[in-house]
Amino acid sequence: MIDARKEHRFHGRLVMVGFGCIGRGALPLLLRHIELQSAQLLVITPDAAEVAAARAAGMAALHIALTRGNYRAVLGPCLGKGDFLLNLAVNVSSVALVALCQSAGALYLDTCIEPWSGGYVDTALAPAQRTNYALREAALALRAGHAGGPTAVLTHGANPGLVSHLFKQALVNIAQDTGGSAVYPIDRTTWAALAQRLQVRVVHIAERDTQVGAVRKAVGEFVNTWSVEAFVDESSQPAELGWGSHEKRLPVDAARHAKGSQASIYLNRPGAATRVRTWTPLAGAIHGFLVTHAESISIADYFTIGEGGQPAYRPTVHYAYHPCDDAVLSLHELAGNNLQLQRHQRVLKDEIVSGMDELGVLVMGHPRGAYWYGSQLTIQQARALCSDNSATSLQVTSAVMAGVIWAMRNPSCGVVEPDQMPFDDILALCRPYLGKVQGFYSDWTPLVARSALFEEDIDHDDPWQFGNFRVY
Repeated sequence: MIDARKEHRFHGRLVMVGFGCIGRGALPLLLRHIELQSAQLLVITPDAAEVAAARAAGMAALHIALTRGNYRAVLGPCLGKGDFLLNLAVNVSSVALVALCQSAGALYLDTCIEPWSGGYVDTALAPAQRTNYALREAALALRAGHAGGPTAVLTHGANPGLVSHLFKQALVNIAQDTGGSAVYPIDRTTWAALAQRLQVRVVHIAERDTQVGAVRKAVGEFVNTWSVEAFVDESSQPAELGWGSHEKRLPVDAARHAKGSQASIYLNRPGAATRVRTWTPLAGAIHGFLVTHAESISIADYFTIGEGGQPAYRPTVHYAYHPCDDAVLSLHELAGNNLQLQRHQRVLKDEIVSGMDELGVLVMGHPRGAYWYGSQLTIQQARALCSDNSATSLQVTSAVMAGVIWAMRNPSCGVVEPDQMPFDDILALCRPYLGKVQGFYSDWTPLVARSALFEEDIDHDDPWQFGNFRVY
């Protein structure tokens, strides 16, 4: 049973940019936990169906696309001090919207740092400029001159977002299970020291989506359980990963960044064409796609001891994603067409007949080997908890709700990432919507049951080297 008690009373206007599957799934959670009236809500979207859905829900809606040329004119009259801009759109620059909110005195949250339309695949930009690393550096640069300004929460969906909090809880669990202190670290320095003391070498955001729709994927169609456009965009970017201090050699197709935190590297190949070995409790050993995500960089950066490209300690961190089976087929078809998106796209929601999303962090290298901690949420559970969601979307929208409430309660924190937020407060809000939230120890490594049929370049002395995880 979900506690229907309102967590916060909000008096300003809440402007939602985009009202797709995440916006529609987040709305009932926001109304359930925040005291809001429909008159306080405004949706801005270029999609006619989203406008109709917003108006059917009793909200005002503007049918317009935000662009580099008009966003200030459109949003300026809608945002004042104490208002909230919830950015759930694609093709709208997060950096531009954060800067606007800082000057207007408005709060802000997004689930991904987005560029303007075409930014992910602009061939006039070098690969390094098309990375999430570059987008993150531009967003974090807004901190200068805005310390103590209105809170702007970057990248607070399921992943990135929720997984940063799951990782901290996983570290606390491992510490307690190995005889350590039950006292939480208090800041970035002490969190990184805990991870180093536990000998954490690698962190996967390990996810297996098994949801199935009644109508299977057709030829020339991209099917997914969340935004097709957003998934294709990130799958077309260079694969990226936080680069650990224990790694012995860079991949032959890797490159470093010349400026900034240097917490991550990128590969000169898209995430849609890069796979890694990983493990989840129910699926077991799987091959996942190494798709770029902001948490791969922010977690690696937050848990760094030292600076630059050669720190004293940093874990290797990356996404390892096995999407639903129809999405895998869609990615194969996309790759065969040289990353040209299929003519037809479909997001599964009401037609899902079975399956779950198993999303967590796989923490490796510590004394007990590997530990997965996360959410195992079935489609039946998701519908019972909030009928406007699939299992995938509810993991995202619960984190959106929790991040919005935290920002409203803490309105003067400036630009923040999930790793800077209190993990226990966020998890307390999200946990009722995540199905089974639990941890599993395993003796799995990427060297388990490797075939002897063909010779492989394996580092048997250190199973936690990235080269052992990568699938060639």
